[in-house]
Parts: sequence; C-alpha cells; structure tokens
Amino acid sequence: MIKGSEGSKLSSHSEQATELSMQEFLAFTLGNEEYGIDILKVQEIRGYEAVTRIANAPEFLKGVINLRGIIVPIVDMRIKFNLGTPTYDQLTVVIILNIGSRVVGMVVDSVSDVMTLLPEQIRPAPEMNTTFNNDFLIGLGTLEERMLILVDIGKMMSSPEMGLTDNEE
Repeated sequence: MIKGSEGSKLSSHSEQATELSMQEFLAFTLGNEEYGIDILKVQEIRGYEAVTRIANAPEFLKGVINLRGIIVPIVDMRIKFNLGTPTYDQLTVVIILNIGSRVVGMVVDSVSDVMTLLPEQIRPAPEMNTTFNNDFLIGLGTLEERMLILVDIGKMMSSPEMGLTDNEE
C-alpha cells in the first residue's frame, strides 16, 4: 500500500513538472508567417490607432501613444522584420508589452490565439543568414500543422539596436 501511495505521489509530481514546463505563447501574424511571444510579457491587445511621430526616430518606430497617462513607444514589426509595406486595417492590432520596467507597443497584422507548448514541441531555430537576428529567436513551436516562429520579445525590445529601454536592467 505504501508503494502505491508513493507511486501516485510521483505521478502527480511529474504532472506538476509538466505543467510548470509548458509555456503559453500569444500567436500573431506578420505577412504570411505566424509568430509567438511569451504571454506573460503581454499587458493588453488594442486596435491600431494613430500615433504621434517622433522626429529622427528609426523607421520601425512608428511613434508614441498616450496609454492612460503612460507614453508608449510603438514599433511596427512588419517594418522591423523587412516584410514589405505595412497596411493598417480593422485587423491590425497593437500588442502592449511589459518589458522590464518599460511599456512598449508592437504593431502586428493580426492576433490569432494563445498556444500552450510543451518543451518537446519547441525545436531549435535553424541557423540562417536573414535580416532577422537569430539571437532573438527561442525556436520554432509546432502544434499539429501549425508552426510558430517563437521570438524572445523581451530580449529583442531591450536590445541596443531598438533603443527603447535603458540597458541598466
């Protein structure tokens, strides 16, 4: 009897370990590709609205918005990833992120859902010579026929090339 109870403790322990190792990603689209970012970095999702341009800002920095008294820089991910000229319509959304002590918004074509992935569903990203910096890739998430390009959005948004956060963090 004691062995049986220990066995059930082990199985419940492994279930807890599985739950802890699962990660949730917010899936969004840019062009024909589907990307995913850690859901824990997402504060909210909003419709696209006009932004206030900042003089001499990089092209991918669309400008800023006032979000309940907080000035939030807005990055257009289609421009950042060189995916052609962005178009803004009713599906275009801004994902508001909490990155360290900063709030940053990113414009994407659309948001689809939240995907829960186990570690074995996340494959390492292949080494490629692209405009996308592989340092910002977590890997490729696979779920049935879907494949998400998983982006370490915290690392990307706080990188010196973005210039959005203080590098003191």
